[in-house]
Amino acid sequence: MMKKSKIITLIAMLFLFASILIACNESSTKPSSTDTEKEIKETEVKQQVMKNRTFDTVKGTIEIPEKPLRIVTDFYGGELLSVGANVVGVEPTAFDNPFIKDLLKDAVEIGQPVNVEKVLELEPDLIVVMYDENYEKLSEIAPTLHIPYGTATNIQETVKLFADITGNHEEADKFISKFDQKAKEGREKLSSVIDADATFGIYELTDKGELWIFGDNAGRGGQALYNALELNMPHENNNEEQTVQLSMEVLPEYAADYMFLTTYDPEKKGEALKNLKDSSIWMGLDAMKNNQVFYNDFDTYYRYDPIAIYEQIDLFVDMLIERNNENQTK
Repeated sequence: MMKKSKIITLIAMLFLFASILIACNESSTKPSSTDTEKEIKETEVKQQVMKNRTFDTVKGTIEIPEKPLRIVTDFYGGELLSVGANVVGVEPTAFDNPFIKDLLKDAVEIGQPVNVEKVLELEPDLIVVMYDENYEKLSEIAPTLHIPYGTATNIQETVKLFADITGNHEEADKFISKFDQKAKEGREKLSSVIDADATFGIYELTDKGELWIFGDNAGRGGQALYNALELNMPHENNNEEQTVQLSMEVLPEYAADYMFLTTYDPEKKGEALKNLKDSSIWMGLDAMKNNQVFYNDFDTYYRYDPIAIYEQIDLFVDMLIERNNENQTK
């Protein structure tokens, strides 16, 4: 009888132990609520990526993802980053752009013209190019949009265009709101510093000695100066053309009260700038006499993507206020 009782007890203990093991196994394999939420989100993202829509371009109507996750571009890195897109590949000079280079720390340089093999390795789901070299080959890798230079004419159009391309409309609205606020603050800071009738000109000197004047949509800070801060162009330029080459003889006709000069001198020779500064015509300009000429860094002011324009607002405001303070103390 005793032996039978021990057997029953042993069987009961084994049954209990087996039940505990089964319960533990179910507990370990059952996904947590956090894991479940993560899986749901990943599934939703995949479903969004899988959804396509059409986009009209100069090359025709292209089918693209509604929410592309891996984008390769040549010269539209800053435009895409301004709306929160994930840029995985971009042309080489983007990494010299002081305003976006930190945002490109995980991106890969794809060459210029775009290297097809490099793009293929990045496995993009969308390619956006300003220039159409290798367009057909790129199109075999992923949907490719050719957006020619000058498609958008101001920062608002640009941001909305790339929001439409990426589906990131909320990010675009936030950027434009932030930009408008920055512009308003800049205008308020300058209101007591700058004469309302004063003119502002943007000029560039090349290493070959060529001199150009720029409008509001050709880089060099034009959108920040004219569109955001709403400062006046030289009356003679009147925004009829975005770039006009000037001879030294006609420079006084295009001179402004405040003059901003960049110099394209990739080899840093400095000869062209020295010759300009030594010119009697340059020295005779009112802006020179009034200490209202600014020599600006080419890389900083050449940029015209929305992020660069946003940052250039403060650069212009600060330099004008600082120069005004200098002139006041003389």
